[in-house]
Amino acid sequence: MAVGKLSDWHPKSLKRILLNSNKPKNKTVNQPVMNQTKHPKQLYLLFFTEMWERFSFYGMKALLLAYMVTQLKFDEPKGYAILGAYSALVYTMPMFGGMLADKFLGYRRAIIFGGIMMAIGHIVLAIPQDWSFFYGMAFIICGNGFFKPNVSSLVGTLYDNNDPRKDSAFSLFYMGINIGAALGGLLCGYVGQQINWHYGFGLAGIFMVLGLVIFIIGKSSLKEKGLPLTNDLHRKIGGFISVEWTVYLLTFVTLPLIVTLFNYYEALDSIMLVLAIVSVAYILYLSFKLEKEAKFKLLAALILVVVSTIFWAFYEQNAGSLNLFAMRNVDMQVFGIALPALAVNNFLPPGWVIILSFVFAALWPWLNKRGLEPSTPAKFAFSFIFVAMGFFTFYLACQASLSHGLIPLVAFAGGYFFIICGEMCISPVGLSMITKLSPTNIVGLMMGIFFFFTAIGEFLAGKIGALMSIPKDIIAANNPVLSLPYYANVLLQISIFSAGVGVFIFFLVPLLKKWMGDIR
Repeated sequence: MAVGKLSDWHPKSLKRILLNSNKPKNKTVNQPVMNQTKHPKQLYLLFFTEMWERFSFYGMKALLLAYMVTQLKFDEPKGYAILGAYSALVYTMPMFGGMLADKFLGYRRAIIFGGIMMAIGHIVLAIPQDWSFFYGMAFIICGNGFFKPNVSSLVGTLYDNNDPRKDSAFSLFYMGINIGAALGGLLCGYVGQQINWHYGFGLAGIFMVLGLVIFIIGKSSLKEKGLPLTNDLHRKIGGFISVEWTVYLLTFVTLPLIVTLFNYYEALDSIMLVLAIVSVAYILYLSFKLEKEAKFKLLAALILVVVSTIFWAFYEQNAGSLNLFAMRNVDMQVFGIALPALAVNNFLPPGWVIILSFVFAALWPWLNKRGLEPSTPAKFAFSFIFVAMGFFTFYLACQASLSHGLIPLVAFAGGYFFIICGEMCISPVGLSMITKLSPTNIVGLMMGIFFFFTAIGEFLAGKIGALMSIPKDIIAANNPVLSLPYYANVLLQISIFSAGVGVFIFFLVPLLKKWMGDIR
């Protein structure tokens, strides 16, 4: 099967991949093949649930900044700020959704409730009214908070901590995320930019409903996995309303608060700082209540989570500055056909992930068998080096294109290749790392904090993107030669800083490996 050909991704092919991805060529008599070489069928269910949810999420996100700048006529700095606020809130809410799933709802109920909220959000965005834009995003933010961390946590429950299939499973799961993201970015980007922006938002909603239906139909195969860990769910508060419905109602109450934040997005600077300090302090507090070995494992996880913030600040230029860069300064002509920039830019990153998921899912076990697999901290360090290479590729293409202002599409795709190699070293590995290093009773909370520090990265991404804002007179001139230098200078700075962070993490690797103990 040709990995780059999206039409080949049909269910039977994917099922063979998911169930047999680590299958060795030679079986030994004493090897328990079923337990060690095949992934459980429940991974197949979660793969497709997440795939269609990510179609909707990234399909909608592909349109946001361009819609604000071209249709709502926001100034670019304001558009970047609101995109950063949205992205930050999307990845902050999983901290609360993960905690509520751990304490009360369980993973399954959280996923279903979150999916319903997100479906409503996409439908609201499809309504061509002024009020619908912020309210649609608010529904998606709340829904993602319940959906995103708990699907990932549910994957972790399918494997023991030292199961050699675990990293491979998260790489395959991550491939499902990016098949959905690739299709969503391509189709919603095309429909939104070329046909109608609200049709693009509506298309995202259709596939959100599909992902939710798949999970509801197949959830019985999970048996006891993902059920609430306590009996408090149906306890009445004040003898009137259950804990479960209290969680749901309080979530709806937050919707107007989120809309208010969009209107006063400057306040998020202080809010994000306070939440970061509180979340780190809380995990430190929990860690010092643990035994020595568990404490240092949790501290190692916390350090890697905090460091990942910088990675996402650079990586998420894809949804912001690189969207506009693709529209203005990338030559989208292929054999005389002008490709839609939004569709191409939002297809390239997940498209590379689809291909590289095969490579990395096979690479880690292959290296592990030979005692050469990098530790988790070393993989984090490599991620920054790859990102530096990717942005430096963009910069070199800019320098070679100063005379006409349009960089070649092949250079644009090549830069993303390196960036996605970096993503494959940190994101699926990071998800797996959280489930390995966290005590069982706070896995959902730690997964939420992982996404919260991703939120800080997303927030910072908006600020970095704003450094590439193009003045109105240059936008009006529609001259790529004039806009190119505004991007090139910042792309070079990102490359240099990312390389420096990667080197710094390499110096921390021995200490972090010691703290992680028997966990790779």
